[in-house]
Amino acid sequence: MLEGFALTVAACVLAVAGAVVLGALIASLRTARSRAARTVAAVYCDLFRNVPFIVQLFFFFYGLPELGIYIGAFETGVLAMSIAGGAFVADVIRAGILSIEQGVIEAARVFGLSRWQIFSRIVMPNALRVSVRPMGSVLINLVLTSSILSTITVNELTGTAKIVAATTFMPFEVYAVLLVLYAALTYTLSLAVTGVHRRLNRGMPEAVA
Repeated sequence: MLEGFALTVAACVLAVAGAVVLGALIASLRTARSRAARTVAAVYCDLFRNVPFIVQLFFFFYGLPELGIYIGAFETGVLAMSIAGGAFVADVIRAGILSIEQGVIEAARVFGLSRWQIFSRIVMPNALRVSVRPMGSVLINLVLTSSILSTITVNELTGTAKIVAATTFMPFEVYAVLLVLYAALTYTLSLAVTGVHRRLNRGMPEAVA
């Protein structure tokens, strides 16, 4: 069970990182001036938000080999989770970007900052600051979604639990441990999100932080 837990943690850490990076990129495209960029980003979000994750997972695991693309089950799971999670993270960060007052951006332009400087130093940091908590819910859901990786032969926590329960004939004990381990994992992530939120909002009014 602990080996499966370690594999789940590894998959989730990589997928969360991938989802945040991809989500930030897609969010920037959704708020770009280019209509083509906004359209591509919107199609991406609509597609991966409205298709069941297990269908996406099977597409990558069983469909890509038909195109001559072969990657391992673990890597496929991380890739699918990152892409699916990125669509939801993008919407959260986009909402954060749109929440920034236009006057702040205009003031930055008056001071002579370039478009990239405004985006990287003002827009994105402030968008992430207000997006941390809602993004935390998305990332926790992504962790829970990792249990589906057992369907493509990844012996993560849930897959390992099935094997242990079948070999020990102790399903109650095994799945009780499974409940505790998932709760510990999501609670730890929740604490981490709260810590990041407080750090980013240090010095802000109590109502905001």
